[in-house]
This record gives sequence, structure tokens and C-alpha cells, in this order.
Amino acid sequence: MNPLISLAVFPIIFIGELPDKTMFASLVMATKGRPRQVWMGAAGAFLVHVVIATTIGVAIFAILPHRVVEGVVAAMFLFGAVYAWREGQKDEEELSEKESSKHGVILTAFIVIFVAEWGDLTQILTVNLAAHYHSALSVGVGATLALWAVAGIAVVSGQTLLRFVNVPTIRKVTAVVLVALAGYAAYLAIR
Repeated sequence: MNPLISLAVFPIIFIGELPDKTMFASLVMATKGRPRQVWMGAAGAFLVHVVIATTIGVAIFAILPHRVVEGVVAAMFLFGAVYAWREGQKDEEELSEKESSKHGVILTAFIVIFVAEWGDLTQILTVNLAAHYHSALSVGVGATLALWAVAGIAVVSGQTLLRFVNVPTIRKVTAVVLVALAGYAAYLAIR
């Protein structure tokens, strides 16, 4: 475990997740009450996704040569940048997730976040970072803490967060950071 890698991963995942649909899902579910249970369900779903993403990232590194991995990482970061930028351009949509009456709040939050997170920007970033840093545990800790922090912000702040956060700007900042990471990974691939 390398704490410096975890510290490097945390802001990337945090910024990437902040304007994400799962953050808004947590926010909406928490406005209906029981924020702690919503956070617990979201935290469990995020943990499962990080384990899956870091496992895939390490497996990719073990199978492919270093230059190919860095090239794939650069392409994925670039894809993530384009995705984040395009999302920043879209108008913000209202998210309305209804809680199921037959399931508990924790299970509902887990299911909503688990399903919404598949193929998500932060899941792709976590795969890339695990492949790049060759340290699944360090990347996993940084990514998990970042995702948990965003879920915590969402459930604590409820609707008031939307008054202070300019979602399109955050997505565009994420895109710029990802372009920089893509450039660095491309540099590592060709050197």
C-alpha cells in the first residue's frame, strides 16, 4: 500500500464523481429522509465497484506489455475527458428515483448506485489508475474514500448543494484534468 498513490487518486475520482448521476441519486434519496442509511447503501455499492475496477486494472497490466497498457490508459483518459466535457455541455436533468416500499433504504440505495455506476466515468478512471500505478490496493483505497466522500456530501447537503455547485463547470474541469492525464500516459507509452 502506497499512501502517495491513494492521495493522487483521491482528487481525480472525487472531482470525477462530484457531478455524477450517482451523486445526484444519493442526494435525491437522502432528501426523502434517512441520509445515513442512503450513505451506507451507496458506500457498499461503491466498494464493490472499486474492487471490480481495480481487479480489472491490475489484470490488464499483467496481460499486456507496458507500452500497450500506457497507450490504452491514455486513450481511456482521453475518452473520459470527452465524456466529461460532453456531460458538462448538457443541460442538467432532474433525477427522480423512487424508493421501493418493500426494500429497506440501505438496499434501495445500494441497488440504485450499483446499477448506475456500471460503465461510469469513475469506474473507468479507477480501472485506468489501477493499470497505471500497478497498485490495486492503493488505488482502491483512494478511489473508495473519494466515492464515499462524495456520497457523504450528497446525503448531508441534500438539495442545498445544487445551489452552490455549477455542475457543467465541474465536469469541464474534470475533462481538462483527464486530458492532462491522457497526455502524461501517452508520454509514458512512447518514451
